[in-house]
Parts: sequence; structure tokens; C-alpha cells
Amino acid sequence: MKALRLEEIGRLEVVDLPDPEPGPGEVRLRIVATGICGSDLHGFTGENGRRHPGQVMGHEAVAVVDAVGAGVADLPVGSPATFNPVVLPEADLEAFAGREQLSPGKQVIGVARELVAAFAQLIIVPARNVVPLPETMPIELGALVEPLAVAVHAVRRAGAVPGNRVLVVGGGPIGQSVVLALQMVGVDRVVVTELAPSRRALVERLGAATLDAASADAAAVAEALGGPADVAIDAVGVEATVRLALEATRLGGTVCLVGMGAPKLGLDAFLVSTGERALVGSFTYTAQDFADAAAWIGQAPAQAGELISRVVPLAEGPGAFVELAGHADVPGKILVRMDGEEGQR
Repeated sequence: MKALRLEEIGRLEVVDLPDPEPGPGEVRLRIVATGICGSDLHGFTGENGRRHPGQVMGHEAVAVVDAVGAGVADLPVGSPATFNPVVLPEADLEAFAGREQLSPGKQVIGVARELVAAFAQLIIVPARNVVPLPETMPIELGALVEPLAVAVHAVRRAGAVPGNRVLVVGGGPIGQSVVLALQMVGVDRVVVTELAPSRRALVERLGAATLDAASADAAAVAEALGGPADVAIDAVGVEATVRLALEATRLGGTVCLVGMGAPKLGLDAFLVSTGERALVGSFTYTAQDFADAAAWIGQAPAQAGELISRVVPLAEGPGAFVELAGHADVPGKILVRMDGEEGQR
């Protein structure tokens, strides 16, 4: 099989690797397309230290079932599917049911350096992590399930409900996914702050209002929403964006941190304590979040396709990483077709 391997920081190459074989309880998926996640990009550039030379990355993927191991009976070969990258050991399944992302023994496909992940044409995953998708949906939309699951979890952690005024800080792929996750729960008063005009235009096509992050402040957010935000979801995670989220949120409101732009940052603690604002973190997703995201994407909502800016063939994968690392103006997500088909966008 072909795979896109990180040969050294800043350089990917297409290489040949042995075809893997599924063991008992495992499924071999033939990857159709894989999205380039911001964490993959930061691993490529060496910024996050969570990807390593020799590693095959990738966790935002759509596939078809290629082969099954012993004991797997309910996943027909040839059927479309995606996979939840958060893999728990058998011993943790019961104790961490409903909070799988907190299992200390988990492996995350695409992060764990010992696992060949979804920038390969074939991948082995436990059958319990495979999530079937409808035959009727455009296959590439399946690569959006994982980032949408991140957003679904963030919206649930934030407690956003219909009638809330919601600020989303950052209009990149996670911020865009948060807009969709808010739509899933019926929240329709949303404003997104974003620097890039192309991303603001994309977010507006999704149905949310936008503000230029270069000049956005609490007053501008309140004017756009008709009052201070009840909930703010920071999809960037740097000092300035956390400050805006706190300042623009009403007394007693909630700020959810899902973006991880900086591992440490300063915090105006008085905005939390004297304003009785709740500050919550959000990391990946539960198995239910992932299943719910897959069910919604499976309906092929028209706005979901807006999140895909370009689809490139495998041979162009290394160049796509270099382009994104150079801060190219790509408003949404780039998918890499792993199945030999040419990109469609």
C-alpha cells in the first residue's frame, strides 16, 4: 500500500508499506480520503511535539470496509464507514463508558507514533471503533465526522441551548464545525470572529454572522448578538482570544476552551470569579458525540460541503502540507484522496 510518511520535520514522502492484516475483532479499512487537521500540520512543522519522523499521521478519514477479522460479522465488506480514533483498551471500556476521551490507557490513531494511521491506503482499527455511514451520502463528507465530533463535544460541554446568544472565537475548520454543531442543537444566534476574509465568507455561507477579529471587542459582539454572549466557544486558544471570550460573555455565562493554540496563557481571573463565569475545557469527544456527528453528516446537509475547500490526490499530499504550513489562504479543509482518485475541487 501507499502511505504519506513524515520522513523528517517539514518533509513528507509517499512510500510503500506492507498491507496490514486484521486480527480477531479488527477491521481493515481502505481509506478513501483523509483531512489535514491543524494538529497534523503542527506536527509536520514540529510546533506541537506530538508527531515524530517515521510516523504515518491522519485521523479525519472516510473509508470502505476492506476486510474483517475473526468474530466481526456486522460490517459488510465494501460498505462506507469512518472510525473513531480514540481507542480504549478492553479493561477501560466499562469504567470509561461515556467519557472515553479521559481513559488514561487510550491510544489515539494518528497521534500514537506506533500506529499506522489514515494517511495510508489501508488501516487496521478495532471493530468497535468503526462507524458505518449511509451509502447515499457523498463519500468525502465522511472525512468531516471527526472534526464535527470535536465541535459537538465542545457545544455540549458549553451547555449551549436554543435561545442562547453564542460567540465562536475563530472561524477556522474547528470554528466552522462548531457553527454546524450549534445548528444541530437549534442555536441560531451565533457570531464568529475571524481574521481571514475568506474564512468569514465561508462562515457566512454556513449561516452565521461574522466580525473581523482585528477590531472585534465585547461591544461589537454584543451589538451583533443583541446582547452579551450567554456562551463563548474559543476555537483558537491563545491569550487574546480567551480574553475576548471572557469579556464578551455575560455575567454568569460560560466560556469553553476547545482551541489549543498555546499550552500556557495568562488569564484575567477577576473576569471569571467576580463575574461568576464558568470556564470549561473540551478535548476530543465521547463515543456518543462521535456517533451523533456521523448520523448528522450522514444526512448530507448542504452546508457541510462548504467545509471542504479542496481535494488533492495522494501525490500532491506533501505539497498540500507545505502550502498550509506557509499560511496559504485556504478557508476550509484540504482532503487528500488516498484511493487513487483525482481531487474533485
